[in-house]
Amino acid sequence: MPDLALSDVTLHYEIGGDGPPLMLLAGMVSDSASWAPLIERLEARFAVIRPDNRTTGRTRPWDAPVSLAAMAGDAAALIEALGHGPAHVAGHSMGGLIAMELASARPDLVSRLTVMASAPMRMARNAFLFRTLLALRAEGMADDLWLRALFPWLFHPAAFDLPEQIEAGIRAGLDYPHAQSAEAMAQQVAALEAYDPAGLAPRVQVPTLALLAENDALIPEAEARAALAALPDVRVETVPRAGHSLHWDAPQAVAEALIRFSGVDGASASAR
Repeated sequence: MPDLALSDVTLHYEIGGDGPPLMLLAGMVSDSASWAPLIERLEARFAVIRPDNRTTGRTRPWDAPVSLAAMAGDAAALIEALGHGPAHVAGHSMGGLIAMELASARPDLVSRLTVMASAPMRMARNAFLFRTLLALRAEGMADDLWLRALFPWLFHPAAFDLPEQIEAGIRAGLDYPHAQSAEAMAQQVAALEAYDPAGLAPRVQVPTLALLAENDALIPEAEARAALAALPDVRVETVPRAGHSLHWDAPQAVAEALIRFSGVDGASASAR
């Protein structure tokens, strides 16, 4: 369970596998464990680095100052401390914005960038959703209920044709020992609401792959493509039959896209 002591947080991270470095940055209400469907596929090809963002997982304290710039700074410090730069950096949702901030501020540490279900834009509806979920938690709603309210925004509609799979996901969330508290979630939501991505895209000068989900209820494909077009060197691909959590709905397709874009030997990412 490695940790990196920084000036105001102790950053927890996981690292495994062998090969060129690949850093994975999680999105809202998520931490290093959220990459579970990809780990076996990717650690066969990469040294995979997964930090817990501020306010999440085993990074402490949960009430440290938080902003997307601070989280990008944490990721930069980790790459430097591990001596693994420049790295391919991939981020999901809010993690994609953090990854773009990192690539903009420290292009020397980022060889290439992948953003998943993410784009440099603001969606007022998404802020409304997370504020509502926070209000429900503050009112004492049972954790399984606010998770049930969130899940339809995250997964492809076909996932709900398998209710036992959804129930397993709910149970896993309830049983996870490092789940984000309501107070920490409030800090993360405030940081996202305070973030202004205006002007970010042209500053991202590294080669970029954007993976969008065909059925993303949070980051609609058309709006995302329009915002991503401002990146100087970007290729946009759509992952079919996937919702916002595309690495859960279509892990094989996402892993293969990461491997292709990295240029490591072999084009397939068969799970072992």
